[in-house]
Amino acid sequence: MLQDYFSFDERLGILLPDLLLDWEDYSHEQQQAILTEWECIRGDIPDRIKRLEFSINYKQEQLNNEADFVVSCKLNSEIAELASIINDLWIWFRSNQKVSDDVKIHG
Repeated sequence: MLQDYFSFDERLGILLPDLLLDWEDYSHEQQQAILTEWECIRGDIPDRIKRLEFSINYKQEQLNNEADFVVSCKLNSEIAELASIINDLWIWFRSNQKVSDDVKIHG
């Protein structure tokens, strides 16, 4: 049932809300189920970020010891992409916290 409300984002590595209707068009029970599932997903975001930060640190160590310019550019690009993913994950973590809190208060 909840898979109807979320889809997996390959880039971010998490399920994201994928609602077909406006929020108000879902029943109170559906809203609560969606929010409960989102809070579980959202709770895993910091762990996902830690894993990505570990990858960044590893690539930075490689970059520090790399003499080949082309390989250095590739590592730099990979680090930038990982940092971008982390930024997007933090946006999802923070922006949907307010939405979830507002709906719980008003729901």
